[in-house]
Amino acid sequence: MVTRLLPGNPPVPLLLRRSARARRISLRVSALDGRVTLTLPRHASEAEALRFAEEKGDWLRRHLDRRPEEVRLAHGASLPLEGRETRLVAGRGRAVMLEGATLAVPGDPEGAGPRLRGWLKARARDRLVEACDRHAARLGQGYDRITLRDTRSRWGSCSSTGGLSFSWRLIMAPPEILDYVAAHEVAHLAEMNHSPAFWRVVERLYGPHREARSWLRQEGPALHRYRFD
Repeated sequence: MVTRLLPGNPPVPLLLRRSARARRISLRVSALDGRVTLTLPRHASEAEALRFAEEKGDWLRRHLDRRPEEVRLAHGASLPLEGRETRLVAGRGRAVMLEGATLAVPGDPEGAGPRLRGWLKARARDRLVEACDRHAARLGQGYDRITLRDTRSRWGSCSSTGGLSFSWRLIMAPPEILDYVAAHEVAHLAEMNHSPAFWRVVERLYGPHREARSWLRQEGPALHRYRFD
């Protein structure tokens, strides 16, 4: 894949991707990070694809303008923690401390984001290990390990060897959402598909899951607006 710049006000970076499956040129804007992908079928030229993007320029910029504004985490900023709005303040000592509706982050204000990210990942691991252990015990299946990543395309996954992987950003979602994703991935230990049998396992582990799935579709992308660098 290569990157090109669509001229205009403002210019828009385009990620060009050629696909053997594509039948026509298409544009897609990621709901997670606003990345714009211009997909080309085999027969299309790059020049033809860029002309297509220029024709869609006004639509593309309107779509990007509707995206939530990014939040760079620093003292005074707010973010959701387990579904509750939490404000960052300067802290003392060496450890990040949760005090009611505030998170006290010690040290240099410029390093607040990375320090907070580490704390959130540790908390996410604790919550996910507890949830996966509980669901796996109920299922009567063991898993290999839990890995945390900052994934963009999915909230969790299960490998054929029983390894579970999750987005650590789930710690910002309400607890029932994290629990649903844990149940979903543990269910794959029994059913490595999304068949009716799989969804019956999810319901046995978690209960009715339509609202949790809807929350992830509608509210989940906003969790990626928070920047920790």
